[in-house]
Amino acid sequence: MAKILVLGDIVGRPGRRLVMEKVSDWVEEGRYDFVIANCENAAAGAGVTGKIARGLLDAGIDGLTLGDHCWDRRIFLKEVDELEGICRPANLPAAAPGKDRLILEKNQTRLGVFTVLGRNYMRAQSSCPFLTADRLIEELTPEVDFILVEVHAEATSEKIAFGWYLDGRVAAVYGTHTHVATADARVLPEGTAYITDLGMSGPHASVLGRETQPVIERFLDGIPRRFPVAEGDVKLCGIELELAQSGQAALSVRGFVWPGNDRD
Repeated sequence: MAKILVLGDIVGRPGRRLVMEKVSDWVEEGRYDFVIANCENAAAGAGVTGKIARGLLDAGIDGLTLGDHCWDRRIFLKEVDELEGICRPANLPAAAPGKDRLILEKNQTRLGVFTVLGRNYMRAQSSCPFLTADRLIEELTPEVDFILVEVHAEATSEKIAFGWYLDGRVAAVYGTHTHVATADARVLPEGTAYITDLGMSGPHASVLGRETQPVIERFLDGIPRRFPVAEGDVKLCGIELELAQSGQAALSVRGFVWPGNDRD
């Protein structure tokens, strides 16, 4: 059996500080076999840098994923190919830098991880997430024990359809991007763990991680302005997965919030 923690979008310095602090503790305690996290908003709420990614990996995160903000920090275009343990969305154009998948190995368990971007209400140029997933699953299945698939998308209908499409073919499908944790974590009939959105690892006294007042003012007057990252009520959100010893099957999945859920 493998126990995996998957954390939703890390937002800004408040989010990454808490992630680094707690993941280091949990890894030292042996609480999880793997820790995966989305880091596309880790640099001041938009994008990521090589330095930040290395800090998160050094803290004990095994694999980092990205989304539609992956190139917001232009310097990262030159850094991503040098980084182990991080992959960009697999359905970006083939010429994009970075890995389109991860294969993580620990305790004689090999874990395949990849992300696809949704196409409804998303601005990034991307190919079909369903067909991209078909290709990567075919390529990864002979090489790994389990496959985890992140769908970074705006539309809940697209994420849910994607989960049903992959049911029984991968160990887990989980959504990111909206920064709001959903209450639908479950194991689908053919054995795939699913949740529509992991939520945000960052400041929850906010609007999706940003200070509330500038966002409210933008809604009131329509004038563009800066949205600084908020600071208050920092929480980690995601899921805890338990996977069977063989086959693409999840034994259980449950929503994860720290602090909360009666955890230390």
